[in-house]
Parts: sequence; structure tokens; C-alpha cells
Amino acid sequence: MSVEVATSADLFDCRNAFVSTLEEMAAADRRVCAVVNDSVSSTKLKGFREKFPDRFVNVGIAEQNMVGTSAGLASAGMIPFCCGASCFLTARAMEQVKVDLGYAKNNVKLCGMSSGMAYGELGPTHHSIEDLAWTRVIPNLMVVVPADPIETRAVMLWARDYVGPVFVRLSRMPVPKLLSGDFVFEPGKAVTLREGDDIALLANGVLVARALQAAEKLHERRIGARVLNMSSMAPMDREAVIAAARETRGIVTIEEASVYGGLGGAVAEIIADEHPTLVKRMGVPGVFAPTGSVEFLLEHFGLTASGIEKAAVELLNKAAMG
Repeated sequence: MSVEVATSADLFDCRNAFVSTLEEMAAADRRVCAVVNDSVSSTKLKGFREKFPDRFVNVGIAEQNMVGTSAGLASAGMIPFCCGASCFLTARAMEQVKVDLGYAKNNVKLCGMSSGMAYGELGPTHHSIEDLAWTRVIPNLMVVVPADPIETRAVMLWARDYVGPVFVRLSRMPVPKLLSGDFVFEPGKAVTLREGDDIALLANGVLVARALQAAEKLHERRIGARVLNMSSMAPMDREAVIAAARETRGIVTIEEASVYGGLGGAVAEIIADEHPTLVKRMGVPGVFAPTGSVEFLLEHFGLTASGIEKAAVELLNKAAMG
């Protein structure tokens, strides 16, 4: 799926789009409710609590209970949005996610907030770089990583109407608007943001904007970079990945997560099965990320426009050498 890129110079916190859409849906549908693990501020749910107190459940710091409670609400016909810091929501409650949601197919919408390295200075205990590897292997669980506030809203609207468990991974790191206001999310579909036949840049979440910036730098070098927004992690657009492998000289994956098991791992699996090509996986390379600001951490791992540009050129040079 190709869309027109409408990049804004302003930066936006996707959590604002998340909560405004959630409140809008709750006003229109009494089945919509929120379940939270005492992280009311970081999930930005104070307004929801005030407007819909009878549909706001705070279980305290008890993530397993939070997911289990959400499953119970879903079985009673509600549409619970189960919200908490992604590092705790996924790590502490993975058994409940697997059994109560994936296996039982309960209609719960997991909202992993402040994912990746968004908590920065709080260090490795709060970095959520493993959540994509954990969640994308759970059968029946849809996994989505929106790239901007417009896609965040579109994903929320889709998740409300989709009957089944969903994991939406959201960051607190400000990003520009990339998509047009009429964008409609389609699960299992990559979004082509830029065409190119030399190399393919596949990214999701906050790093899609940086992939586009890198593509512009590559264009100045007369290198055509195809940019795909891989927001749909499970299911993944296999055809788009295979086309990128066949029609370019290599693929670079870019994610604010571990290179093992997440986007890079998923793309490598498809490539190995269907059309082997050179793949460079950019992310956190199998280590605990250090403590520091988000900008420091992204630069530390080369997850900048210049870092992506450099990785793409190195991959093309490797391809030229045979």
C-alpha cells in the first residue's frame, strides 16, 4: 500500500492521539473501558478517569491481574484497553497474554506505553526492547507499532472494531506527522512512503521518520531508497518484504528494539524462506541498553538519519563486492 507522505516539521506525542481517540470511542460506545496498572499519568488517562469513572479500572501495580481482569471484562462483552508501560505489561504478564488473550482469543487491546528506550534515564529495567520479540510469536495476537499520531488514531479505531486480542506499541518520544489525515490502517499491509530500487529501508514506530530522513540523504548521493512503514508486525506483509528483496540490492531494518526476534528477525525469516538477499538489522544488538537520554541512546546505537544512511551505503558496497 502506497500513501502520500505529509511530513510535518512539528513534533507530536503519540500518547495524546491515543488518549483523545480512546475518549472519543468511549463517548460513542459504552463497551469501551480502560484498565490500568497505577500508571495513570504516564498513560495520560487522567481525563478518561474523570469523564468515565465507571469504566476506569485501576488494579494497582499488578500487571498479571490487569491482563486477567481485562480478559474477564472482554468475556462479559466489554472492549477493554489494557494500558501500562510496555516493559512491565509484556514482561510481567506474558503468561496471561499468552493464555488469557492469545489462546482464549479474548477481545482485549493491550496498549504498551513508553516502549523502546523512551524511559531513557530510568535504565535497563524500564527499557522495553524485547516486547516485539515476545508478542509477535503469540498465536492470534495482532501486533502493531504506529509511526505517528495519525496512524496511532487509525490503529485505535481499527482495534476497537477488530474482534480479538491486539498489542499496540506506543512511544512517548515526539515524532512528526507523516501520514495524511484520511489514512486508514490495514493489518498485514506495509505502507510504502517512498519508492526506490537501490536499497530498501524497513522501519516502524518512531524510527520511520528517521528512515525517511536517511532516504533523503541517500537521494543526494543518487541512491534510490525505498521506505516501508512496517507498523503491522503480526501479521506482517510478506509480499512487500519479498518484493523489496527482489527489486533492490539489500534491505536495512530499523527498530527501537532488539535486533533479535523483532522487525529484523521477522524480515530475516521471510527472506531466508523466500528470496535470500543482504540484510542489515539496526536496533539494539543483543545487549542491555545503557542509561541515558533517548537521544543519547538512539545515537549510541546508530539509530539516526546519518547512522541509517551509513549502514545503507555499507550494505550497498558489500553487495557490489559480490
